[in-house]
Amino acid sequence: MPPRVKTDAEKHAVRSSIMDAARELFIHQGVEAVTMRAVAQRVGYSATSLYLYFSDKEQLLRAVVDADVIKLAQALKSTLEISDPLQRFLQFGQHYVQFALTNPNHYRMMFMTQHPSCDPAFSSIEQNNPEQDAYAQLIGVVTSAWHAGVFRPTLNDPVLIAQTVWAAMHGLCALQINLADDAWINWRPLDTRAQAMMEMCLHGLMKDPSHE
Repeated sequence: MPPRVKTDAEKHAVRSSIMDAARELFIHQGVEAVTMRAVAQRVGYSATSLYLYFSDKEQLLRAVVDADVIKLAQALKSTLEISDPLQRFLQFGQHYVQFALTNPNHYRMMFMTQHPSCDPAFSSIEQNNPEQDAYAQLIGVVTSAWHAGVFRPTLNDPVLIAQTVWAAMHGLCALQINLADDAWINWRPLDTRAQAMMEMCLHGLMKDPSHE
């Protein structure tokens, strides 16, 4: 008898399992070292079967990263509905950190694993679409706060502000993901460090009310 044709739901489940296996391998072995055969072995499929879902490793890698970016964008989406620009900015940062620490492997894949840079021409993500593009969300949130006069008047580049705040958030997340259990470092509680990071950022960014 010929093999049973999989339903769309079954195909989606197989595709997801392949991507999950690939993510684990990319993170722990490095993108260059991972082969399609290794991914196939991890999920219990033949290499030939794997090629029914992804034409090559580059397409598989792109699918994993795109899916993770969209997952991040969806996790941050609710903050965009907050009307107050400053509160939206603060909640965006809190949701970002929460996503990273709840989904460490997705975060590692996007921002802590070396892989080819994203070319918008080959990505399934629509650039600047806030439904899919988490970076566009960040730029929009910071730009709104900037237009509302939240920041110091000398800070006249909202993109620079966004990229600097992102660097601070990433540093907190990356250290927690990689070194949370490191016995060499006497870490202060995560909530305390996160609060201090936000307060220090705000101290440098916010305008002085006495100068209004």
